[in-house]
Amino acid sequence: MFWALMVEYDGTGLVGWQRQDNGLSVQEVMETAAARLNDGQIPDIVTAGRTDAGVHAAGQVVRIDMPSHYTPRQIRDGLNYHMKPHKISVLQAVPAPEGWNPRFSAIHRVYRYIILNRAARPTIDRGQVWHVAKPLNEIAMQEAARCLIGQHDFSSFRASSCQAKSPIRTIDKLNVTRNGDRITLDVEGRSFLHHMVRNFAGSLKLVGEGRWPTSQIATILAARNRAAAGPTAEPQGLTLMRVDYPLNLFT
Repeated sequence: MFWALMVEYDGTGLVGWQRQDNGLSVQEVMETAAARLNDGQIPDIVTAGRTDAGVHAAGQVVRIDMPSHYTPRQIRDGLNYHMKPHKISVLQAVPAPEGWNPRFSAIHRVYRYIILNRAARPTIDRGQVWHVAKPLNEIAMQEAARCLIGQHDFSSFRASSCQAKSPIRTIDKLNVTRNGDRITLDVEGRSFLHHMVRNFAGSLKLVGEGRWPTSQIATILAARNRAAAGPTAEPQGLTLMRVDYPLNLFT
């Protein structure tokens, strides 16, 4: 039977969600653990979003095909036991609804990007933030970000390798806030292009540094050209916070 899992992980040192030949992935760790509970057979596993190398998740959602005789607690605890010592943890496991797909059934995704804005490099937060030493003006960044809210052609903010058929996406919310040395970008929408949030962060940083006027982001958006935008922000500042569905799967 299919189970829905809520999963968190630290992406440091991993090549991302998807199995790859050049390193260890979240998918490989989970499949290897699941096989220990499934008579050595690697089960079918699908995720809500394939995070890149170094990107984290606080609320990734996964569908996995596992025997029906297990209880939700046994699924959660069994997978967590066999995934030690990797920094990947199943928070909840529930039976998946009929016909449910974690990617295509999703109606809302929430990402958070954190910039540590101080002269001193991070220590405790190393691997969890993008360190920017030059002072940033978060008020200017927020003003510049307003034009990104709504439905647009986001060609300027998609990776050159992005395989999405259409660059049209809708951003429901994009807030830039500061709490001490931390500047946080909270971005919400139904779906995202490859590198989209990191490209937002990379361009907004240039506004925050004063290298670009706040109006530059609207100009970049209208250009529909990746070369017009700033560099892609580093992966470790990004976390997939939550994925929402029409039915509330998890408590």
